[in-house]
Amino acid sequence: MILLRRLPPPIPLSALILLIVAPEIFAQTRPVIENGQAQVVPGFADPTQWVRHDLWVETEFDSDGDGALDRVHVDVTRPLQTDSEGLQVPVIYESSPYYSGTGALSAAYFWNVRQEVGADPPTRTPMPDIVYQAEQPIISNSQVATWVPRGFAVVHSQSPGTGQSQGCPTVGGVNESLAPKAVIDWLNGRARGFTSVDGNEPVSAPWSTGKVGMTGTSYNGTLPIAAATTGVDGLEAIIPIAPNTSYYHYYRSNGLVRSPGGYLGEDVDVLYDYINSGNSERREWCNRFIREETLNAGQNRKTGDYNDFWEGRDYLNQIDGITAATLMAHGFNDWNVMPEHSFRISQALKERGVPVQSYYHQEEHGGPPPLALMNRWFTRYLFDVDNGVEQDPKAWIVREGDSPANPTPYPDYPNPEATGVRLYLDAGGNDVSGLTASERSATGATSRERLVDDVSIDGMTLASQARSSNRLLYATPTLSEALHISGLASVEIRVAADREAANLSVWLVSLPITAGGTLNSNIITRGWADPQNRNSLRESAPLVPGEFVDLAFDLQPDDQVIPAGQRIGLMIFSSDREFTVWPEPGTELTVELAGTSLELPVVGGLDAYERAVR
Repeated sequence: MILLRRLPPPIPLSALILLIVAPEIFAQTRPVIENGQAQVVPGFADPTQWVRHDLWVETEFDSDGDGALDRVHVDVTRPLQTDSEGLQVPVIYESSPYYSGTGALSAAYFWNVRQEVGADPPTRTPMPDIVYQAEQPIISNSQVATWVPRGFAVVHSQSPGTGQSQGCPTVGGVNESLAPKAVIDWLNGRARGFTSVDGNEPVSAPWSTGKVGMTGTSYNGTLPIAAATTGVDGLEAIIPIAPNTSYYHYYRSNGLVRSPGGYLGEDVDVLYDYINSGNSERREWCNRFIREETLNAGQNRKTGDYNDFWEGRDYLNQIDGITAATLMAHGFNDWNVMPEHSFRISQALKERGVPVQSYYHQEEHGGPPPLALMNRWFTRYLFDVDNGVEQDPKAWIVREGDSPANPTPYPDYPNPEATGVRLYLDAGGNDVSGLTASERSATGATSRERLVDDVSIDGMTLASQARSSNRLLYATPTLSEALHISGLASVEIRVAADREAANLSVWLVSLPITAGGTLNSNIITRGWADPQNRNSLRESAPLVPGEFVDLAFDLQPDDQVIPAGQRIGLMIFSSDREFTVWPEPGTELTVELAGTSLELPVVGGLDAYERAVR
């Protein structure tokens, strides 16, 4: 493997003369495209012949307050032929805040969720400092083995304030968008690169065609979207995998303080600590001005209200900058970065005429599209090969039980044949009562049903109980044939509480609960909301005890075939042990059935639903 910390010396004049006389000696290795995909080329496939070097790219911001423009650390892996044959290649680029290690994942450094809804949160203990790595010439090996043998270069960069990159982590701040923009500008000759973090020896990228594709998973999948919002010239295609597209949607839900699944008590300042691996000389400044005065002050754990801080960390608000062709990937059972993150961006890009495909699977966090889909996408937009990808199906969905490598094609997502079916609630939800498509036949339409909050009981236990005073559960008749739902289920709820603030949680489940099954065996989708935000996400209004308020909100997007023999159940409860804060038990919620309903996106609409419940 060839390791370079600087550009190779200029080609001698004698070699240039030989190139002119006998070009076939030097220009023999080129990318090969077959069936619309870049193929592995033997001349590119030997890792010992790859050129690897690192550098620092100068950005257009100073996020650590030292009076100098921040530089971000970059590594490059490219075929030897980019030197020996003067070959220019496109770039696959992944950026991350994780490449130099992360903080301690311990509940001791998360927010304590044992608090009343709407109360001042307990104080939090910051994580111990991450040990700084002063040298890291190879940042990552991700993407390298896949794309370099196919005639691409692979570039990695470290987010501001992480690893050897200067600046401060901002967790969704503008510098996280401008940093990868600077790297793409450098690949196109518009930004300056240097061989060291504080030196003046320049590095350029004559081997780059200037066409760049970005990809990555989770935070690494967020950054392609962040870069694309800048409209940077040269970013032709992105493949975000399970990206976080809004920090509000990640840490809040319809006004409610709600943790990402698996990370109870995480918030923006916790994530800052988790990625803060940059130079320890600037950490004190970053901790004061970024973590405390910006993140902790802006996130507002007391009310969960939307504000300018959250608005600036929502990439949907910068969607007009995105022109890069987007292949989005997500899992419908991802309760960490929930599928709404990809859905909301994909829908907005389609409305703006940006090329979009979606790949969804039935698993949890992560999960890239099959290589063939990714290859066709990057080959089309980085090699500019007309492989017909624009005529491919717009959605690829892994059906239940199928391999992630074998998705089923659909014209689009949501399924164009899906329409909303409104279902109403029969009285008796402390048992398991009915959901009916006929409002007139709904028994007890004027009834009021009561539940008592108890966060010590988890949601799956509540859903499996034949009777419970701690939840309300309404279910369809047993399905006589499979029912395909696709898109956004939504709920309207008329609810009152016996105090000024309360959690509100909604699950859509398949019944009966599978004995010994996984959580995802029965979860269809979920949603959460704060009744204090029934009128505005930006301003909470305390509840008047006993007074009913109306809420309407979407659950997480889904595409699922519910098999015959199951019932579709709507469960309404208060505190969700996995996601919300944990108030003391005892809050009473009352639901008025006349103002409460579920809209289910059914492929085939009402006719298909009625056939399935005969």
